[in-house]
Amino acid sequence: MEQEFGRNTYILQEDEKIGSVKIADDVVAMIAALAAMEVDGVADMSGNMTNELLSRVGVKSNTKGARVEVLQKKVKVDLAITMEYGFNIPATCQKVQAKVKNAVENMTGLEVTDVNIRIAGINVTKEK
Repeated sequence: MEQEFGRNTYILQEDEKIGSVKIADDVVAMIAALAAMEVDGVADMSGNMTNELLSRVGVKSNTKGARVEVLQKKVKVDLAITMEYGFNIPATCQKVQAKVKNAVENMTGLEVTDVNIRIAGINVTKEK
């Protein structure tokens, strides 16, 4: 019974006696980004130029590198990530896809149909 409510907010559940539950695209994108960052081998989420400029002036976005499309309770996730050097890219991406799909579905009740990953860079610096 999901409907679009305004732009980028969706009704997940509606009950006349209790009320409704709405979720914004940005929340779904944040869940996806945080889940991706939990996988070993993912160094960072990569944003576009606007996100990069905003982060340099101190404005941080928890949805950086994640974009979602929600349509009739189905979610398509697009992620741009920076990988750590030395990790197997296909194996790490499979872990990211599974983790993101599981997190979004469990937390929202929406069905994830696609988790597309773009490797935007490789982190080669060693942190101590």
